[in-house]
Amino acid sequence: MPRDFKNIKAWQYADELAVAVYSATRQFPREELYGVTSQLRRATVSVPANIAEGSSRDHRKEYLYFLNIARGSTAEVAYLLHLSNRLGYLQDNDYAKLKKLHTETAKTLHGLIKSVKKEIEETTTNL
Repeated sequence: MPRDFKNIKAWQYADELAVAVYSATRQFPREELYGVTSQLRRATVSVPANIAEGSSRDHRKEYLYFLNIARGSTAEVAYLLHLSNRLGYLQDNDYAKLKKLHTETAKTLHGLIKSVKKEIEETTTNL
C-alpha cells in the first residue's frame, strides 16, 4: 500500500535539507555551477526523491531498496558539504547549520530503514 511521502519524517527532514542546500549554494562561485554546486544539489535532492519514489512502491523490499539509495546519497551530501566548507564556499556557521540538518536527516532515515527491515523480517517469519 503506497504511503504519503509527505508524512514521512525522514522525507520532511530531507526536503528541508534540500531547500537549505539550494539556498546556501546560491553563494558558491559561478565557476562551480557545473561542479560542486550541481553535484551537491543533485545528491541532496536524491534523498527526498528516493524516499518519495520508494514510498509509492507496493512491496516493502522495493521501498527498502529506494531508502538505501537515499542513504547512499546522504553520505555523498556529507562529503560535499565537508568539501564545500574546506574550499571556503560554505562559511563555518552555514556549514554547521547544514551539517546539523544533514545529521538529523541521516539519523531519521537510518531509523526508518531499521523499521522497514524489521517489518520485512516479521512478515517473512510469519509466513
